[in-house]
Amino acid sequence: MGKSLFTILFLIISNVFMTLAWYGHLKMEEIGWLKKTGIFSIILISWGLAFFEYLFQVPANKFGFSGNGGPFSLFQLKVIQEVITLAVFVVFARFAFKTIDLNINHLYAAICLVLAVYFVFKKN
Repeated sequence: MGKSLFTILFLIISNVFMTLAWYGHLKMEEIGWLKKTGIFSIILISWGLAFFEYLFQVPANKFGFSGNGGPFSLFQLKVIQEVITLAVFVVFARFAFKTIDLNINHLYAAICLVLAVYFVFKKN
């Protein structure tokens, strides 16, 4: 597997864990015993999920960064990360929170993200 694909795949996996750590508890509280769980316990569960995020995020950035022989500059890595973060979040929100609707402003935001990717990868 090439470094580009490895980096992107690991960033996607890390973002799934990150999204679950940041927002999953909002839905997990519907699960029986979590209804009575206090905020400190929810934080600990989120930290546990964040640990798995870092198991994928750190190697993705380490091997993807051009300063370590990878294919991406620091700014390219960051923009890729943000686009993946929002894409994973949209999928999560649509499936976990079925009452949330996307509107035209979300489309405009997605277009801006595509433009950000274009400009960060555009050669001067």
